Amino acid sequence: MQRHPAPALGYLAALLAGGLTTLTASPFELWWLGPVAAGLVYLGIHNLSAGQAAIRGWCYGVGLFGSGASWVYVSIHDYGYTGVPLAVFLTSLFVAGLALFFAVTFGLYRRLCGPRLGFLTFAGAWVLGEWLRTWLFTGFPWLLLGTGHIDSPLAAWAPIGGVYLLSLLTVLTGSLGVELLRRRWWAAIPIAMLWIAPLALPQQWTMPAGDPVRLALLQGNLPQLIKWTPEGQRVAIDTYRELTRQQNDNTDLIIWPEAALPMFEDEARPILERVQTNLPPETALLTGILQREENRRYYNSVVGVGDVEGEYRKAHLVPFGEYLPLETLLRGTIAFFDLPMPAMTPGLSEQAPIRAAGLSIGNAICYEIIYPDLVANRARSADLLLTVSNDTWFGASIGPLQHLQMARLRALENGRYLARATSNGVTAIIDPKGSITAQAPQFEATSISGEVVPMAGLTPFSRTGSWPVWLLAGLMVLPGLRLKR
Repeated sequence: MQRHPAPALGYLAALLAGGLTTLTASPFELWWLGPVAAGLVYLGIHNLSAGQAAIRGWCYGVGLFGSGASWVYVSIHDYGYTGVPLAVFLTSLFVAGLALFFAVTFGLYRRLCGPRLGFLTFAGAWVLGEWLRTWLFTGFPWLLLGTGHIDSPLAAWAPIGGVYLLSLLTVLTGSLGVELLRRRWWAAIPIAMLWIAPLALPQQWTMPAGDPVRLALLQGNLPQLIKWTPEGQRVAIDTYRELTRQQNDNTDLIIWPEAALPMFEDEARPILERVQTNLPPETALLTGILQREENRRYYNSVVGVGDVEGEYRKAHLVPFGEYLPLETLLRGTIAFFDLPMPAMTPGLSEQAPIRAAGLSIGNAICYEIIYPDLVANRARSADLLLTVSNDTWFGASIGPLQHLQMARLRALENGRYLARATSNGVTAIIDPKGSITAQAPQFEATSISGEVVPMAGLTPFSRTGSWPVWLLAGLMVLPGLRLKR
C-alpha cells in the first residue's frame, strides 16, 4: 500500500514554496525557482481533502506575501504613525487575508476536480486564482507567478499572452516536472516544447514610428514625513526647479514624478509656468499633481505645461492610500486610517492619451502599472507609456524593486518604451523588450536622461488583453471536473 506524506509536511512545503516565489521577483530574480515552487504545491495535492488543500493554499499565500509583501509594514509603521505591535498585527492581517485567495483557489480545485490530467487542471486553476485576485475587492495582482520571468527564456511569450500566460507556463512546467519525477518520461516532451518554442517567436512585434525623443526624468527624493508641510512645499519647489534648470537645452520632454509638488494644481500652476518660461520653447514639462474641483472632488493626475495637450486622472485608486473603504466605520479608529489628504475620486476608465513633444503618451499612475489589462488599454492608442509614482511609502524595502520589475513587464507585453519617474526611486527608462536603458540610484535627488522612440503596431496581448489566457485556463480545468459525486 502506497504511503502519502502527512498533510503537515505539505503545509510546510507550501510555506517554503511561497518564500521561493518571492525569490523569483526583484531584487533576487531567481526565475527558475518558479516551477519549483509550483511543483511543491502540486505534489500530492490530489491525496488531500478539499479542506486540507485549502490549508495548503493558505500556507503558500502566507509564505508568499509574508516574505514578498511585508513592505506594507513600512507604510503602516513609518508613515502611518502606528506603533510596532499594531503595525505588526495589521501587516499580519494583510498577509493572512491575501493568503485566502490561494486557500479558496485550491480548496475549490480539490472539491471540484479529480486527479484526471491533474498536471493540466492544476495549472488552469492556479491562473484562475490569479484572475480572481486581480479584480476581487478592487484587486491586488502583486507577485503574480509569471512576473519573475521578465528575464527568463519564457519572456518571449509575454507579448502574446501577458503575465498570466507566463504564470500558466510556469505552473505547467512545475506540475509536469512532478510527473517527470514520478518516472512519467513523456512529461519531458511538453516541458521542452514550452521552453524551446520561444526561440521561434518574433523578437519584436512593434516598430519605430518616428524620430527619437530625448527625455529627462527627475527624482526629488523629498522626505515623506515633511512633504505636505509648508517647509516640504518650499523644498519641493526649490528641488524640482533646480533639477529642471540643470537639464540640457536639447531635452524634448521633462517629467516630474507623482505629486511632485505637494499642493493642488491651481496652487502649482503659476510655479509650473514660471519654470516653463526658463525652458526652450520646444521643451514640454509633465508632472504628477493633485487636482480639486468645486464639488469636493479630488484627483491624482498628470498635467503639463508647454507643448502639451490633455491630462490624465488616475482611474484605479489604492484602498487605504487614496480612499478609505468603510470610511464611516474606520476613520478615527487609529491614525493609519486617517488619510493625510482628502479621499481621491477615480478618473474615467477610458481617457485619451496625453500629447506632448510629438508623442502620444499612455499613462498609469503608481499602483496602476501592476494591472496588465489597464496598461494594455492605454497602450492601444499610445506610442509611449509613462508611469509616475511615489514609492517613498515603501522605504528601503524590496517593494520599489518589485514595482519596477512589473513596469518592465508592461513594456515588454505592449512593445512600447516606458518612462518611469518616481519620487525617490527607482526612476528608469525601459525599452520595448523590457530592458532598462537608464536608471537613477535610489534615495538621491537626481535626474536621468535618455532617448525613447515612438512605437507603432500592437502586440497580440495589446490587442486582446488577458481574456484569451483566462479562457484557456478555464478550458484546462474542464477535463478534471468530477461530474458525479
